[in-house]
Amino acid sequence: MANFVDSLDEDTTNDEFQAEAVKAEAPTQEPVIPEKYKGKSLDDIIRMHQEAEKLIGRQAQEVGEVRKLADELIKRQITPQETAHKTIEDDTDFFADPVKAVHKAVETHPAVLQAQQAAAQMARMQTANRLAQTHPDYSDISSDPEFAEWVKSSPVRQRLYIEANNQFDFDSANELLTNFKALKRAKQETVQQAAQQLEDQRERTLKAATVSIDGATGEQSKKIYRRQDLIRLQLTDPDRYMALQDDIMLAYSEGRVR
Repeated sequence: MANFVDSLDEDTTNDEFQAEAVKAEAPTQEPVIPEKYKGKSLDDIIRMHQEAEKLIGRQAQEVGEVRKLADELIKRQITPQETAHKTIEDDTDFFADPVKAVHKAVETHPAVLQAQQAAAQMARMQTANRLAQTHPDYSDISSDPEFAEWVKSSPVRQRLYIEANNQFDFDSANELLTNFKALKRAKQETVQQAAQQLEDQRERTLKAATVSIDGATGEQSKKIYRRQDLIRLQLTDPDRYMALQDDIMLAYSEGRVR
């Protein structure tokens, strides 16, 4: 019994010795150090990791804020009738060009559009008020077919009309109205002058056809007409001749046409 125990202890001791020998003979594997960490101290490596974590956190926060702003702007633009395809397209535009996408979202925002419409309405009212003071008849002129034809006959006037009508530019409208009224006034003056000249010519013709003589009694004698002047009057001014026809016929009957 004692020999069996001693033998067992001896075998166990031999196995432990061999295991220790094998462990001692096994080569030790050193950890592989990445290139960016070579030559760095432990403090340097810790600082690098801390800076990297800060950078990642800051970038994540910035991306989150920009995405939140973009989502808010996109939500305000989306109407109930728009489809999911539109949302995906907006997201794609944002990631492709965030600045352009944000500008587009702001420009098409309902509040911005409403403000633009209000500004346009204000400009229209201001221009209309100034035109009413400078040209009280501007509404009648703008609806005059002659004015429309006059504008169409010149590319320059067409450009001024577009600026006045679409951009509510007072100077363009004032230029058109002033020139048109001046041109129309000049035409009217020309017509009036021609009519006056014609009337003067009629008077001269009538005077030339009429000769006044004094009677023996000192009373004013009746007019004497020259036949040649009456014929000229009938040809050049038949209306005037018809108006004087009674006097002319009486002159013929009294022998006062020579």
